[in-house]
Amino acid sequence: MADGEPDRPAACPPPPPGKPRRLKGHEAALTCCIASRARPGVVVSSAEDGRICFFDLRCRDLLFSVEAGKGPVSSICYKGGNEDVVYAALGTEIVGFDVHMASSWKPLETYNYNKDEINQISFSSRSTFLAAADDSGDVKIIDTRQKCLYKTLRSVHTSICSSVQFLSWRTWGAISGGLDSKLAMWDFSKGRPYKVIDFGMTETGNSSNQCFNPAFVHSIAVPEEDMSIGLNKICAIARGDGIVEVIDIESELANTSSKARKGFNLKSCDKAKENLDQCQGKRLRLDYASGGHTAAVSCVTFSMFGERGKFVVSGANDALVKLWNWSQHLDAGQDDCSSDPLLMSINTKKKVNWICTTPTDSENLVVCDTSKVMKIYTVA
Repeated sequence: MADGEPDRPAACPPPPPGKPRRLKGHEAALTCCIASRARPGVVVSSAEDGRICFFDLRCRDLLFSVEAGKGPVSSICYKGGNEDVVYAALGTEIVGFDVHMASSWKPLETYNYNKDEINQISFSSRSTFLAAADDSGDVKIIDTRQKCLYKTLRSVHTSICSSVQFLSWRTWGAISGGLDSKLAMWDFSKGRPYKVIDFGMTETGNSSNQCFNPAFVHSIAVPEEDMSIGLNKICAIARGDGIVEVIDIESELANTSSKARKGFNLKSCDKAKENLDQCQGKRLRLDYASGGHTAAVSCVTFSMFGERGKFVVSGANDALVKLWNWSQHLDAGQDDCSSDPLLMSINTKKKVNWICTTPTDSENLVVCDTSKVMKIYTVA
């Protein structure tokens, strides 16, 4: 895990063109992966075997692994601004540990504020807050500096809260999504939302080939702060009806009246589809008609390679990973841009659980599917 960039050893040749590199270390289905920004080439994965594995793509073998717990590790994340600390969610518990102490691992921190199983954890890039979304529909905001619960975000999601992210450009901004098809934009200092979008009230697309699953929100991606320079302040959403939706968050909030922002239920936007549409900002829908997925989209992320944030990458239960050029389509409108937003489609042959990208020119797409082997692709 040195900070330098030595050449890959001759004993570790790249895979044949079009074939993924396969990384072994787990004994059960993979659940999550994260890529280092400070150490290009370092990738961390988690799985249902309770293990966390650390890989350096410049080497052949697994660097080391940590037995985080007896149950599945549902989510992992780095501490904002300090990649020496990794957090992991196991059931209702979050543990943090220092990677330099992995050989004799003992948790640095342990948090037990969630009452139900945690689906995703996320750390703010601007502060010391850690968020955890769970099956009860709640989001716990934890102050890791004070080692205490800061706020509980509730009374919006009526089903499982599957995903949560902080908004890098808003000091107190967060966004969550759930299996009630709702997306909530929060002021987490006050514990209430700016706006709630219900995808269950919108159309799922006009294509007869679009899948008809509910528009559950399975995953949310928000560009990191250095990605958003020159880009819109946006998020990408992985939906259960096979759609990847890119939303301009600031335009959504600008189209919400100040009176609605103060209320909890946003009555002007949640009674009927017509009223909801009137409160919409700029949105881009990447669906089957655009070459998209035919099954529930399980995960979505923004690209870290090249011009950061230029591409959206999605993975789904149809065993496909797709690379989208979203940036030139959001402002132009889906019907006004002649170029195809879909740039690449990869068949992984297994349902995709999670994806991440690395800030390198090669081996820059990491895929965790329902197998116990992580796959590394080179794209763009």
